[in-house]
Amino acid sequence: MKILKIIGKVLAVLGVTVAALLVLCIIVVYIMEKGPSQSAKVLFVRSVNETSRMGFLGSMFLSEEEVQEIMTSSDMVELAEGETSNTELIKIDEQAVEKDIEIIDVTGGSFKGKLMIVHDPSKVFCGTIGEFGEFQGTTVQGMVDRYKDMGYSIIGGVNGGDFIDNGANSSFTARPLGAVYSEGQVYVMDDFGDEPYHLCGFTKDNVFFIGNITLAQAEEMGVRDAIYCVHNTGPFLVKDGEALVNEVPNSATYGGGKNPRTAIGQREDGAVLLLVVDGRQANSLGATFKDLAYTMLEYGAVNAAAMDGGTSSQMIYQDEIINHPYSPTGPRKCPTSWLVME
Repeated sequence: MKILKIIGKVLAVLGVTVAALLVLCIIVVYIMEKGPSQSAKVLFVRSVNETSRMGFLGSMFLSEEEVQEIMTSSDMVELAEGETSNTELIKIDEQAVEKDIEIIDVTGGSFKGKLMIVHDPSKVFCGTIGEFGEFQGTTVQGMVDRYKDMGYSIIGGVNGGDFIDNGANSSFTARPLGAVYSEGQVYVMDDFGDEPYHLCGFTKDNVFFIGNITLAQAEEMGVRDAIYCVHNTGPFLVKDGEALVNEVPNSATYGGGKNPRTAIGQREDGAVLLLVVDGRQANSLGATFKDLAYTMLEYGAVNAAAMDGGTSSQMIYQDEIINHPYSPTGPRKCPTSWLVME
């Protein structure tokens, strides 16, 4: 009987504690959404809405219309139809291509991450799962293993572009969006006809580009590998040495919330920059797209673009995950990746 009383008291204390924490969380959400700081509201709503499971928090005290307005208003500059980066700005250093791959620890105000520098751009290509469709894809390591089985010598890679994602239980991680180029082969997932696609990737001259172009224009450019970029969730970051951030005077500019991120870019000497930022962790909250753009600029990017982020963000080097993906079940499955040959 005494034991039952003790158990009852413990359960009562636990119940009160959980209830208090729940109330505290609700108060915090209310302050973020209804408090005096417009910038805090925008950052909070964008951060939670970019997740698959926490998006409901963004509309606890805001209408769907208010949330939609926040999510569709972007601080990132979008390229005009037919606009591309200037490929002539890249002068590949034929001597530098012999250098080893570098792995650098990157730190920002609210994030930590890893930067892989590949001096030979011909070694970077778009890896795929082999067959696309409305089913589950694989991790970056899974794609590394697939290409190794085909005789490729792969040393590392990062995740690629977006896929159909309607929530945790209705996602098709094997079905990319837009169009994908892999080693000269094009896979049209969404037929836009004569409308342009937001593509980033490499020409046959190993020059990284970003462009809002049609598939016909891509063929004219001699695209060998490319991934479709979704402007609201994986925008272009840097074009011709300038950050594509719409800086508004006397206003906070973020370009997305603070979350795990992946980006790809290229320096003037041709070296490829692959960046993965950890997020949703105590020691690394994550990066906004603005953070991502200026970090890529800091390391010399002439052109750069964001890839899919969140639990998809993962970097593999020598068969090991060297960043810290936010997922209790491990890195998320994806349809595409940027792989690096030895």
